Amino acid sequence: MNHFALTIVGRDRPGIVSQVTEILYNLGCNIADSSCSILGGQFAMILIVAHPKFSNRDSFGDTFQPLEDADLTVALRVLKPGGEVRPEIEGDLCMISVYGADKPGIVYRVAKVLGEKNVNITDLNTKLVGTQERPVYVMVLEVTLPQGIMEEDLNRWLMPVRDELQVDISVRTIPRVEL
Repeated sequence: MNHFALTIVGRDRPGIVSQVTEILYNLGCNIADSSCSILGGQFAMILIVAHPKFSNRDSFGDTFQPLEDADLTVALRVLKPGGEVRPEIEGDLCMISVYGADKPGIVYRVAKVLGEKNVNITDLNTKLVGTQERPVYVMVLEVTLPQGIMEEDLNRWLMPVRDELQVDISVRTIPRVEL
């Protein structure tokens, strides 16, 4: 089975997910993984899809033209074998929450510390909340800690960022659930 990464971006409106998934269903595609979000006023969707016979972008023909006609941007990428498989990431899961006055550099400074310490960011979401006069930046990260790294270490490493940017940062370990 061949796998593809499909990205859809455009002004948010009801029905985008329905329109995209109808096209995929009619093509005989299987959705292996997906993520959707509203970023600003834009709807963003990325899917990993599989098809038993399609081998390249041309296999899809002009199937996504109705999406583009509806003012959505569509990008399709062929994945190399194994690119659809989520790697098994060893280590404890943690949630990091960051709250503070909106300013440039919050995502970068937190991500830089995590990258330098080999902490893998597995999910990251940001939003502006509050009022237009007093916007509050909210960032929530799911991370995997390398072997031997504890929640306390992460708190200590993020302390300078907390102080420098004057933001609230909290870290908590997430217990793994086995089904």
